Amino acid sequence: MVFACPVCGEEVATGVSVPLVVLWLFGGAIFFTLRMGFINIRGFWHAICVTKGDYDDPEHEGEVSHFQALASALSATVGLGNIAGVAIAISWGGPGAIFWLIVAGLLGMSTKFAECTLGQIYRKVDPDGTVSGGPMHYLRDGLATLKLKPLGVVLATLFAVVCMGGSFGGGCVFQVGQALEALRAELLQHDVAFLDEHPWVFGMVMAVLVGIVIIGGIRRIAATAEKIVPLMCGLYVVACLYILVANYRELPAALVAIVEGAFSLQSVYGGCLGVMVMGIRRAAFSNEAGLGSASIAHAAAKTDEPVSEGIVALLEPFIDTVVVCTMTGLVIVVTGVYDPEGPFAEFVESGKGAPLTAEAFRSAMSWFPWVLTVAICLFAYSTLISWSYYGERCWSHLFGRRTSLVYRLIFLGFVFLGSIITARNIIDFSDLMILSMAFPNILGVALLSGQIRRRLDDYWHHYKTGQLARKRGKRRR
Repeated sequence: MVFACPVCGEEVATGVSVPLVVLWLFGGAIFFTLRMGFINIRGFWHAICVTKGDYDDPEHEGEVSHFQALASALSATVGLGNIAGVAIAISWGGPGAIFWLIVAGLLGMSTKFAECTLGQIYRKVDPDGTVSGGPMHYLRDGLATLKLKPLGVVLATLFAVVCMGGSFGGGCVFQVGQALEALRAELLQHDVAFLDEHPWVFGMVMAVLVGIVIIGGIRRIAATAEKIVPLMCGLYVVACLYILVANYRELPAALVAIVEGAFSLQSVYGGCLGVMVMGIRRAAFSNEAGLGSASIAHAAAKTDEPVSEGIVALLEPFIDTVVVCTMTGLVIVVTGVYDPEGPFAEFVESGKGAPLTAEAFRSAMSWFPWVLTVAICLFAYSTLISWSYYGERCWSHLFGRRTSLVYRLIFLGFVFLGSIITARNIIDFSDLMILSMAFPNILGVALLSGQIRRRLDDYWHHYKTGQLARKRGKRRR
């Protein structure tokens, strides 16, 4: 997945190479933004209206509301990548990584729209009302409409395999490991070494809590997510704002460092490119735009208009990356904890992003790390339950619904395993599995982009002429 990209006739600096998947994701995001006529900008306000329920109809097929689908997908994306991942990106790539996080998030809104629209178009609704959707379906069935059925079957199978791997890695083991590190570090600050000596206890508790929810499927996951996501996002953003206000004198310098760092040419071997790669890579891991995973959750939404769910989905990268990740990044920069030669160099070197962010919170108020620790545990928990659903849908695609219980037990085993695996290995495995999902997904979505654009144009015409509101018996808003 990684190759050394030549810059000005030379290879990129030692330790800085350009992952092919970064070019694939970034190029795909630019393509979909242009192909869909900047839907990430013109569809933003309408997305808020649809999410609020202005166009909801409970009679439509599906298992969850627009908001529940958004909350379920956000509970998977707003996770430790927003806290630990951003801290790692800044530690390894400098403040400039924040700029590229934001750029990737804004462009990723169009990618998310495209893939989640397809998730609705090609979803399957069983007689009992259970919905199955996502790249496994639109790659196989969608490409068949283009007379590319063999390619579709191969891509769908490949996606299902790597998505299952991603559910065990970034969607499970990484979340548990980073949450454990944050809680363990905070307890050690108070001379409590229990989790340092018995980390498996944390894994066991998390496995039980996750098991209680995932046994109920997407309905219970969505019901849990719609309560947890607003709480954890609100709590975290308020805490970040407090720290930024407390360090308001440092904000101008931080913003300058972010912009200068984004276009840094300190190294003739591509310092700017290295920062860009780190920012986009962590943005992809955080908001998952281009990976196709969110379309699995959005496929379950109650609607008869696929484009409307794609419109809702484009809010995810904005909330996840442009808002939450940027908040984390600013806190890390204004407090200066990312310095590799500073007092927290151990966390920087070992890739322990959660404890690093905790130290940034501690600089504002001694008890603030506990707020972060609670947020981290909520983020990790919500990500676990949503990614278990993603992985289970892929498992069912390969082995049938009757074997779903086997997957759930394996997933819970990985939850426990996450408490005893080192952070560096988790990060590498997580990136490999999750980012691999982008190759089959973006290829398929690009090939099907003509179908999406035609549906978007038709939907947008109805929206602008007020026909969407009349169709649902509501006044136009």
